[in-house]
Amino acid sequence: MKFTGRRFLLAVLGCGLAFISLTGPEAHALGRHKPAQQQAGTQDQEASPLNRPLSDKERYRQQKELRQELKGPYKTWLNQDVAYIISDTERKAFMSLSNDEERDAFIEQFWRRRNPNPDSPENEAREEHYRRIAYANEHYAAGKPGWKTDRGRIYIEWGPPDSIDSHPSGGLYDRPFDEGGGTTTTFPFEVWHYRYLPGLGENINIEFVDSCQCGDYHFTLDRTEKDALKYVPGAGLTEWEQMNHQDKSKRFQSGNGIEDIGGGPIGDYVQGKEFDRLEQAAKLFAPPPVKFKDLDAFISEHKILTGPVLPFDVRTDFVKVTDSMDLVPVTLQFKNRDITFVTKDGVSSGVLNILGRFTTLTGRTVQTFEDTVEVNEPVELMQKMLDARRVYWKALPLSPGLYRLDIAVKDVNNPDHIGIYARGINVPVYRDETLGSSSLILADEMHTVPSRQIGGGSFVLGNTFVRPRVSANPATPVVYKRDQPLNFWMQVYNLGIDQATKSNQATVTYEIIDAKNGNVLFQKELASKDLEAHSDQLTLEKTLPIAGLLPGKYKVMIKVNDAISKQQIAQSAPFVVE
Repeated sequence: MKFTGRRFLLAVLGCGLAFISLTGPEAHALGRHKPAQQQAGTQDQEASPLNRPLSDKERYRQQKELRQELKGPYKTWLNQDVAYIISDTERKAFMSLSNDEERDAFIEQFWRRRNPNPDSPENEAREEHYRRIAYANEHYAAGKPGWKTDRGRIYIEWGPPDSIDSHPSGGLYDRPFDEGGGTTTTFPFEVWHYRYLPGLGENINIEFVDSCQCGDYHFTLDRTEKDALKYVPGAGLTEWEQMNHQDKSKRFQSGNGIEDIGGGPIGDYVQGKEFDRLEQAAKLFAPPPVKFKDLDAFISEHKILTGPVLPFDVRTDFVKVTDSMDLVPVTLQFKNRDITFVTKDGVSSGVLNILGRFTTLTGRTVQTFEDTVEVNEPVELMQKMLDARRVYWKALPLSPGLYRLDIAVKDVNNPDHIGIYARGINVPVYRDETLGSSSLILADEMHTVPSRQIGGGSFVLGNTFVRPRVSANPATPVVYKRDQPLNFWMQVYNLGIDQATKSNQATVTYEIIDAKNGNVLFQKELASKDLEAHSDQLTLEKTLPIAGLLPGKYKVMIKVNDAISKQQIAQSAPFVVE
C-alpha cells in the first residue's frame, strides 16, 4: 500500500517530521479534518467505510505490505546500517514513504541532522559510523555478522574501549575479592573498560561471555556466568565456601539477586549493588528523558521555525578535569529586548525554557541540560534595561572527541518565539607530558568565591567565579567599555617538574596587542614558581584596567615557555574597546 498526495503528507506530519507549513485551502481543509473525525463515531463511520478504524488484522496486513515494499538497499539501510541509532519516530516515518525519491531525501536529511558540523560538506558522523560497522563485522563475527553481536553493538554505539581484559581460551581464573575470591575455570570472556562514558560516569566495565565456546560473546550482568564450574558440586568454590565449608548450592537459593557470588559479607555487598548494575546496563541503551518535549522536536527532528526567531549567542569553553574527561562550560547570552515580558504588580517578568543536547558522531545523546530561566525587572526600569544582556551557564563533563551541540530556547510568554543553535564541538584531549591549556576566557566579572562554593555553582571554575563575555560567534571580538576592567582566566597543564627541586620552571608572558598594527602595548612576565611552584598545573587569573586604551580592536596574548619540557604554547583572544 502506498501513500500519495495529502495522505502521505498527513502520515509524515503524524510522525512529527514535517518540514513544510500549509497555507491556503489545504490548510483550512486540514483544520476541518480532525473535528470531522471526532464526530464520526457513529454517523460518519457508517456513511463512509474509509473513516472507520482499521481492525488489528487490517492494520497488520497494511504494515506487512509496507514492509514488503521496502527492499534492497533501503531495507539494508533501515534494518542494518542505522538499526542502533535511528529513533522510533524516524523509523515510522521512513516506513511511511512511498517511493525511492522520498527515501533518498529522508536518508540525506537523516545524516545531515547528525552532522557534528552542519556547515561542513563532510559528514564525520556518517564516516565514523560506517567505519565502526566495518570494524565490528571484521572482528566480532560469530556465525552472524559482527554488527549483530553484543560486542559489535557496544562498539558501534560507544566506540572502542580504552582497554580490554581478554581471556579467549578461558581456563583457570583467580576471582577478585568482589567476585567471591577462590579459583575456578571459566569460559572465554572479555571485560571492556571505558575510563569515561558520558551519561554513565567513570571506570565503566562491560563484560561479555562466550558460554557456548563458539565465538559469540554476549553481554552479561552476571559476572558468575563465565564460571564453567558454576553448577558442578564441590568445584570452583569461593573463599567463603572454602573457609566455612558452606554448601555451594546455597548460592542458587531464591532472593540472591542477579549474581550468584556466594555467601558471606561480600555476597551481601554485591547483592546490594545489583540495582547499580541494572541501572548501568539500562543507560547503555537508553537516552536520558526529555522534559521540554516541544523543544525536543526542534533538536531531534530539526523542525522548521514558523514564528519570529529568538536570537541568542553561545560560547563554549574547555577545562581539563582528568586525563579522560573535560569540563565543557556552555554560556548563552540574551538581550532583554528579545524576550517577551508580562507585567503584573509593578514587575515585568520574562521566562525562557532552555534545552541543550550533546550527541556523538553516531547520533547518541550523551549529555542533556534543561532549565527554566526567569528575568524580572521593575516596570519603571524596563525602558532603560531593554539593552541589558542576560547570561545562562551550564558546565557538563565530556570525554575528548567530536560532538554536535544543539540548543533550543522558547520564550514562554510568546510560544511561537523560538531560537535554535547547532554546531560541531571538538573536545580536546590533554595528553600526558604534552604542554596544554584550557580555553582563554575573557570575563566581565571575576573574583574568588567562598570555600563553600568551590567547585560548584554557576560560573564557578575551581575557586574562582568567572563569567565569560559572549560574542555573536567565535570570530567576533567581545566588547568592553573603557571604564570596565579586562579580566582573563586560563589554566596550563602538564608543566615539567624538576626532579631535584620538585618544582616547575616556566615563564608566563601576558601581552595586550593592537590588532591594527601588531604593536605590543602592554607586557608582563611572570615565573611559574611564583604562582604554583610544585604543581604541573597553573591557574592564570588577571585583571587589567583598560582606561588608557583608545577605542579600537585589540587582543590578549598569553605565552607559556616551559624550560624543563622545552615546550611552548600560546593562546590569544580578541576584544574591542568602545
